[in-house]
Amino acid sequence: MAISHVPLAATLDDAALVSRTLVRAFDDDPMMCWFFPDDATREASLGRYFTTLFTRQYAHAGMCERTGAAVSFWVPPEAQDRAVPDAETIQELTEILGDRAGLFGEAVEAAAAHTPAEPHWSLALLGADPAVQGQGHGAALLRSGLAKADAAGQPAYLESSKPANLPVYEHFGFTVRDELSLPGGGPTLWTMWREPAA
Repeated sequence: MAISHVPLAATLDDAALVSRTLVRAFDDDPMMCWFFPDDATREASLGRYFTTLFTRQYAHAGMCERTGAAVSFWVPPEAQDRAVPDAETIQELTEILGDRAGLFGEAVEAAAAHTPAEPHWSLALLGADPAVQGQGHGAALLRSGLAKADAAGQPAYLESSKPANLPVYEHFGFTVRDELSLPGGGPTLWTMWREPAA
């Protein structure tokens, strides 16, 4: 049976699908492998991490969409203040990250220092199950979010720690803005920017 490429709103009822998809998508991501270095526990830790981000943060303050095999979290300009995790969410993430929580906090601060000040749509997360990568699921979600940003006449911003993803985002009009070496020996993080399409 074909898996639908049509973007749908992701609701709290989709939490298990969202988490499962993102665990598969980010299993080899340099940033996630740095935060969760233990191969034996990474899958379970990533599951808790993505479930927490989705159910406590982005499902309430972002525009979360999914296909049958991919997930995106966008944050429009007017929701960016609300997309900041509250104290309970930070506590939950700290418990999930364990002894990597300090590195996580430093990485978040380093990236935040490069976040553009001007209003923009932020692509917080985009991931497709590797079993269907290259079949257009991620592209469908990227187009959906960018169409909304373009309709509002606003630029889009993202961060990526996976070099192979840069040409994909460039294909959709993003350009590299900064290249950061994260503190504590972390991976390189690229920030990317896209002006709204005419």
